[in-house]
Amino acid sequence: MFPLVLHSLPPQKKFGWGVSLTQMGIAQMDEGSMVFEFEPLVSRLDAEDPILGKDVPSMDLTLLLKLNRKQWWLLVTLNIFFLVAGQTAAVLLGRFYYDQGGNSTFMATIVQTAGFPILFIPLLLLPSSPASSPPPDALPCKYIAMIYVALGIVLAGDNLMYSFGLLYLSASTYSLICATQLAFNAVFAFFINSQKLTPLILNAVAILSFSAALLAVNDGSDAPEGVTKGHYAISFACALGASALYSLLLSLMQLTFQKALKRETFSVVLEMQIYTSVVATIVAVAGLFISGQWNELEGEMAKFGTGRASYVMTLVWTAVCWQLCSVGVLGLIFLISSLFSNVMSTVALAVAPIASVAIFHDKMNGVKIIAMLQALWGFASYIYQNYLDDSKVRKARPQGGAGVARDDSCC
Repeated sequence: MFPLVLHSLPPQKKFGWGVSLTQMGIAQMDEGSMVFEFEPLVSRLDAEDPILGKDVPSMDLTLLLKLNRKQWWLLVTLNIFFLVAGQTAAVLLGRFYYDQGGNSTFMATIVQTAGFPILFIPLLLLPSSPASSPPPDALPCKYIAMIYVALGIVLAGDNLMYSFGLLYLSASTYSLICATQLAFNAVFAFFINSQKLTPLILNAVAILSFSAALLAVNDGSDAPEGVTKGHYAISFACALGASALYSLLLSLMQLTFQKALKRETFSVVLEMQIYTSVVATIVAVAGLFISGQWNELEGEMAKFGTGRASYVMTLVWTAVCWQLCSVGVLGLIFLISSLFSNVMSTVALAVAPIASVAIFHDKMNGVKIIAMLQALWGFASYIYQNYLDDSKVRKARPQGGAGVARDDSCC
């Protein structure tokens, strides 16, 4: 899964993969920024005024200052497509790799972060700004580098667990399990980031837990051919554990922004994404050689069901799709809000099981349908809590002015 620090909500990794990918919102924007700034933005769009005004967080916005209404909507639509299509396609390609004879879990791990050079494109397009300079109280560079290395190692381990999770699970079951990241995120955000648990958030955690429990007791009849109940249990445990570890990783990243970097701009989020992906890729490549799986790649390629060229293209496009998803997530945070980005990540979660049924003919039995509905219910509770918190801020703005900060009472 790609590492994205979003305020309060998870990504699906790749989901997050989340993704976040899935906790996909930048950790706290500037004062006065609010997740639901969409209405004032639309009013400015209708008036054909510059889209980004003083109410929008200052996060390297120079390139967007003069966009008109049509250009802005075009960018939003493009980023939605990147997120939903990238995440869905990456999961399906991962399942296709295993179905056609691929069995290297380390290779499946490498492609989750190896496409990081794509992220240099938006990073280079962003103009430098005074806000990009490290504040005086930020940690020295050598300590920041150590933090990035540690986070990258954790990310590599998390991606490996996701690879084992997808190995013996259908794409639809895998996607539904990844939805539990939202519940794990709420718990870790409470303990690590000091965010409050409200009744609606607790309801979301409970519902998502029941959803995972339903899948756990499922008979595994939808698992890929030849998968035993023991293999199904191992993949289920790995996918669930990876979801928990990824949520922990996101909370630690948010803590890094708050305590170490002391700045939370769009370019800094991109940099963290790139640096941790570099470390995770190096660790995964090392694991490929240490485990001896690299000796099997030639035979794996020769026996791949659709041929050598298809083998290479499957891996390449899996890596590309994960990074396109990452670009889409960051783009939506940049253009609208972290909350909207998470909503679109959830849409991708719903699309993946449907797409897997259409493409791989996965069985969508009653248990999985109920689990999917529960996942959507849990997420709706989570989103509604954010809506209530932001509504309070909006009502307070006439008295408090634009400087009223958002009440981060939700997880």
